[in-house]
Amino acid sequence: MRSTNRQAAALAALLSMIACGPSSGAARPAERLSAQVGAPGIGDPDFPLDGNGGYDVSHYSLKLGYTPSGKRLDGVATIKATAKQALKRFNLDLKGFEVSGISVDGAAATFSREEHELTVAPATPLRQGAAFTVKVTYSGVPEPIQNSSNLGSYGFIPTPDGAFVACEPNGAKTWFPGNDHPADKATFDFEITVPEGVTALANGELTGKPETVDGRTTFRWREAHPMTTYLATATVGKFQLRQGRTPDGIRNLAAVDPKFNDSLDRLYEVSGEITDYWGTVFGPYPFSSTGGVVDDFSAGYALENQTKPLYGGFDPDDDIIAHELAHQWFGNSLSIKRWRDLWLNEGFATYAEWLWAEHEGTNTADALFQTFYARQATDPIWKYPPGRAQPGDLFNESVYGRGAMTLHALREAIGDETFFKVLKTWAGEHQYGTVTTEEFVALAERLSGKQLDSLFDAWLFQPRRPTI
Repeated sequence: MRSTNRQAAALAALLSMIACGPSSGAARPAERLSAQVGAPGIGDPDFPLDGNGGYDVSHYSLKLGYTPSGKRLDGVATIKATAKQALKRFNLDLKGFEVSGISVDGAAATFSREEHELTVAPATPLRQGAAFTVKVTYSGVPEPIQNSSNLGSYGFIPTPDGAFVACEPNGAKTWFPGNDHPADKATFDFEITVPEGVTALANGELTGKPETVDGRTTFRWREAHPMTTYLATATVGKFQLRQGRTPDGIRNLAAVDPKFNDSLDRLYEVSGEITDYWGTVFGPYPFSSTGGVVDDFSAGYALENQTKPLYGGFDPDDDIIAHELAHQWFGNSLSIKRWRDLWLNEGFATYAEWLWAEHEGTNTADALFQTFYARQATDPIWKYPPGRAQPGDLFNESVYGRGAMTLHALREAIGDETFFKVLKTWAGEHQYGTVTTEEFVALAERLSGKQLDSLFDAWLFQPRRPTI
């Protein structure tokens, strides 16, 4: 994510964690029951009700009908998952909507609602290790999440001609039920039906030509690479499109609202150029297509939706495009296990902006580093250690800028050859997986042969300006 005013975005703190610890010895009846109930959160202490415990999703198939004039969404979500424990019931994340039916492996299930938690009880309990399929039928007007004045709204946001869909950090639940946390990645199929003349854009690639029947057009998209829920999109509107391939042969799609027609060619060409260049710096592009979408919704930010970065109501400059496309490696292919490690996404993407400036000859990473470092010791950036992103201030400027400074400090300590080897190895060894700060520190130490604990501690975890 990138704010267009480069300021930090604040997020409201969530509820305290509800958790059940493992038992030892002979289990009492209540303990046996809790062992068969999936936890209402995935286990992230900073976002205790995000995601869910007890199962792992492998695939989402989302069949959606959307009518912009009435802002109504009709959905059928088919979710393939594996039980990580015996389950008499489990939770899905879903905000709003009327749920008309749920089945598990074809048999009707009972369910209940409490705020954003949808609790499902299969007709037959699930054994540990069992693969199962959940089908949820739902409908209603999506309710985006209203947040701070900096971040504004996120999730599924109705617009006059469609919808702007940007879900970081936990807005996927505003349009489909699921395990809404980056630790549980899955592949996706989308079938989106909208009025004729309207385009529906989702992640990945079209699996066939759009089909129009009785004044409504259906678009089918597939993202065959694992993806976190907050990167899923179903952005709808009257877009102008340009499609083709980058110079290195990667499929490329640019889409802009008619208000931004003059930026279509530039978005297409710059996105292709930057995607190809990052392939030389970070390793092969991890997905099957690239591009970008500019919608006429003044979000005040951009989001790195997988394969289709989304720019909210503005013509993005090269720096922002470089930032969002770097996320395809750092944040999308490599996703964080816990939100506290967000600097692994935003610090890396911000440093990519500095690397792009070096490549273009407009600035150097060291000069940009020095500009940040010149701030007074009392500047708020030094009081916020970026290695521990705070749930009530998740997108703080420190996570971006000081996170990028951490990488430059590492580059200075281990030299360019080893530093860029670290970046490629990091992206390659963890492709399509989830990562932690501790794993990155261990890799940097392994490849450099140096003890780097003090460097990372000073830049990531201390509430003061490091000494250089």
